[in-house]
Amino acid sequence: MAVTHPTAIRSGIANHVCAQINTGGAGSIEFQTAASGVVATLAFAATAFTAAAGGIAAAASIADDDDCNPGTVSKFVVKSGAGTTIFQGSVVATGGTGDIVLSSTSIGDGDTISISALTYEAPN
Repeated sequence: MAVTHPTAIRSGIANHVCAQINTGGAGSIEFQTAASGVVATLAFAATAFTAAAGGIAAAASIADDDDCNPGTVSKFVVKSGAGTTIFQGSVVATGGTGDIVLSSTSIGDGDTISISALTYEAPN
């Protein structure tokens, strides 16, 4: 049998994880290449995520990065304002299956990356 959490506990986990993003100031999300080269850094709002419901927290506004470095994005890393990694995941192009889906993972010098919506879901 797999370990599971009731919904109230999952919401508590999500709130704890998302609160860590604000440690040391506003956090950020980095889009990186497979070799961990930073292609773009987008800043979270001062309060990064709303309170969780059903184990899911939604990001508040996220600033665009309108001066990206060239590269092929394959992963993302969410960091606290102090620079600590909070969570990370995969990035794929539209049509793929990943944690974040971008219209294209091939980013040119000076391109813009924006996020229209982002949620964090605590493990079941």
